Amino acid sequence: MPELMNDKLQVVVAEKGAELQSIVRKDLQQEYLWHAGPEWAKKSPVLFPIVGTLKNNTYTYKGKSYTLGRHGFARDKVFTLTEQAADKLVFTLTESEDSLQVYPFHFRFQVVYTIHDTSLQVSYIVENTGKETMYFSVGAHPAFKVPLTEETTYEDYYLHFNEEENDGVWPLSADGLIELTPEPFLVKTHKLALKHHLFYKDALVFKTLASTVMELKSDKSPRGLKMQYEGFPYMGIWAAKDANFVCIEPWNGIADSVNATGDITGKEGIHILDAGKRFERSWAVTLF
Repeated sequence: MPELMNDKLQVVVAEKGAELQSIVRKDLQQEYLWHAGPEWAKKSPVLFPIVGTLKNNTYTYKGKSYTLGRHGFARDKVFTLTEQAADKLVFTLTESEDSLQVYPFHFRFQVVYTIHDTSLQVSYIVENTGKETMYFSVGAHPAFKVPLTEETTYEDYYLHFNEEENDGVWPLSADGLIELTPEPFLVKTHKLALKHHLFYKDALVFKTLASTVMELKSDKSPRGLKMQYEGFPYMGIWAAKDANFVCIEPWNGIADSVNATGDITGKEGIHILDAGKRFERSWAVTLF
């Protein structure tokens, strides 16, 4: 598999889904990514051209109905490695006969991985190569190991927000759709203590977090990470039931609500990209 390496980091990425497979601090001999165990078989899927679940797994565009599964198709497609250097990998996906059956837009979607010192940056570049306006969402879903060290437990860790948060979570229905009313959750705090039971119902979905930096930390270990995600209006935090990881998911897009109409042009969080235009967002993780 393609990999990136410097004095401090070794990063491995699969061409299937352009999905991260490993993030290691070489000098610390520390792996930070979940190992894709039986609780959840993925590590860091890329979400495109939708984020979350569509109502009835369908949407309409120009009067025609299309079926698209949760988080879109990019995570299951084989990307082409179009650029490779010691510190940079570029993976590219374009429309195909198969994709046009479920998503009638011509596009070039690139996932760019870049390393510098102890940081990994992940960029999503969407280009509209067609003649019509395209509608899309894109998001991240990396699963980080918790605990990071043998002498700590899951509940020794917490997420620290760079801004004081006073935000509710938006519950998900049994079908993975956003309910209409948020529930109070973060109340004038910078901290979310990790507990397995937080995720028994599904992801914690936020629409209006003030923070653009989140740290995974423990007071019992120096190991942790800092994630920066400016330009992503939505955030999901999730783990499989009783699994030893946490997903920190910056999103440009969100699941349908329970009362969604299905029209993709009016979908909450959808991005509109005119013909010939380009969209780019990046997140980065620094490992310590």
